[in-house]
Order: sequence, then structure tokens, then C-alpha cells
Amino acid sequence: MTELIKICLIGTGRAGMIHGKNFARRIENAQLIALCDPSKESLELAQKEVDCQYLYEDYHEAMQNPEIDAVVIVTPTIYHKEIALAAAAAKKHILCEKPLAMDEAECLEMIQAAEENQVKLQVGFMRRFDASFQEAKKVVDSGAIGDVVLVKSLTHGPSEPKPWMFDIRKSNGPIGEVNSHDLDTLRWLTGSEVSSIYANGGNYRSPEVSDEFPDYYDTVAMNLRFTDGKLGLIDGAQYVQYGYDARTEILGTRGSILVGDQGKHNIVVATSDQKLTQPTMHSWMYLFREAYVAEDQAFVDCILNDTTPQCTGKDGLMSVRLVNAGLTSLLENRIVEVEG
Repeated sequence: MTELIKICLIGTGRAGMIHGKNFARRIENAQLIALCDPSKESLELAQKEVDCQYLYEDYHEAMQNPEIDAVVIVTPTIYHKEIALAAAAAKKHILCEKPLAMDEAECLEMIQAAEENQVKLQVGFMRRFDASFQEAKKVVDSGAIGDVVLVKSLTHGPSEPKPWMFDIRKSNGPIGEVNSHDLDTLRWLTGSEVSSIYANGGNYRSPEVSDEFPDYYDTVAMNLRFTDGKLGLIDGAQYVQYGYDARTEILGTRGSILVGDQGKHNIVVATSDQKLTQPTMHSWMYLFREAYVAEDQAFVDCILNDTTPQCTGKDGLMSVRLVNAGLTSLLENRIVEVEG
């Protein structure tokens, strides 16, 4: 194996370019040599930022380039499987953004293809690489707060949904696009699997799409029970507009842990009109920028050291299983028992 892992970024949108800039400038033993996107305009804008040797509008062409060692897939979820299968067949390692795929069957195909072709498959749950979340995990594992009883996690996104997100057959809605992070966080922090899930939600901020997309929801609350008796609570929302919000609370038998706050900076401004103000966190790209660097570095390291990725295809599969269970619960208004 070469000591320099050469990367192709597939998907050059906002999220993709977080990885693109990292691999171009900040990741050791890695080089971004190719960009791929069906949008010529997006491709040209990305090229101005990172200046790659190879540009592709069709990912099939990228797979034929023997110089590429690994791909980073940052496309809409519905395309993850087909791109990952092509990458595995071409013997290229895979970092795939969350959710891993649309359903469990697709996840299993991706995992099997990676195993059969002996390539790494890492899933992009960047919170596992965030310093605060990692410290919380260490405290949990140390027993300092006793046995974990309840984990609450929320994610609120400020941005207006992209048009394709309104069709939950393509996006799974916020449970997939937003709360897959929370679902993975709960599995990781509890060290347990979910046995049942109940979800409730509604469309409160985009009523104009309700006729065309009656099943769309922008806010959801989920109640989870784990196989070992632990409890979980998740709330998620899109288009909240006030800022990006990601917080977690871990309650134990002898203490608790709080991760995250709503502020962008640790300052509060007092003014003569007797008001206290604090700037809100404006973007997940800012909040987790160092976590993305750590995630991308871990991907390269697991290739070079031939180790298991810190966030595996199975982790991606389990999150998708919970996303689908939560969506079923929401649409059918019932508690869903999670198999296996």
C-alpha cells in the first residue's frame, strides 16, 4: 500500500467540500486528486477551491482511474449504494456520508461488497470524532456517573430543506437526514441496541408543500427503549432558522453529562437596555469542523494501518434500521419493535 492515499470526492456540494478541503490541505498521508459531480457548475466551483488533477461528471469514469485509492461519497442518499458498489468493485476504499443507504438491504449489499473486495467502508458519523463527545464517552466508560439510565439527544438545523428532501421516499425526512446522527450517538454512548421506538411529528414550517408532499414532516420526537432497559429521547427539526443546535444529555445513576450548548462563542453581552445576548451557533460546518478533520484522518489511517474503521458499515446499517423503524412509527402512529 502506498504511503499516500489518493482520494476522489464524489459530490461537490456544501457537505462534500468540507471533506474536499480537508483532504486537499489538512489530512496527513492523503492527496485529493479527483472531483466528481454531475453538475458541471458545481464541479467548476469546487475546482477553483481545491485545484484537482482529474474532473469527472460521471462516477463510472472515476472508477476506471487506477491512481485513485479511495472515494468519499457525499451525494443524496438514494445514490450511495450504486456508487459504493462500483467503488468496491474497482477496489477503492469508501468513506460514505450518513445515512449509509435508503434501507437495510442496500446497506447489506454495500457491506458485503466491501468485504468481498477487501476495501474499507467507513460511515460519516462525525460526532464520534468530536472532542466533546469523545470526552463524554470516556466519562461514561469510566463509570463516573454510574450506570447510564437515559440519553437525550437533539439536532435542529436552520436551513430550508432542499426540494428533494420534501419527498420522504427519497430522503426519509429529518429522521434520516438529521436524526441519524442522534440515533448513532445513542447507540454509541449506551453501548446497547434499540428494542423499540415510537415517533411523533408534523410539518410546521413548510405548509406550502403539504398538498404535494402530505407525509413530509419537519419536526419529530422519538422515544426509544434499549435491549438492556436504558431509555432514549430524540428530537429533531429542520428549518428552525435560529441557528444550528446539537446537544446531548446523559443521565446516570450517580450523575449526568451535558454535551454542547446553543452558543457560537463562550461570551454573553450585557447592554444598557438590560438584555443579555449570546450569538447562536450558525452552522454544523463550524461546530464540527475539527471533528470532520479527525474523521477524515481516521479514514486514511485505517487504510494505511489495515485496521477496522472507527465507524463501520454495521454502524451505518443499524442507524438505517432505526431510521426506517422511526419512519414507520411516525407514518403508522404506533410503537415499532426493532428486529435483531
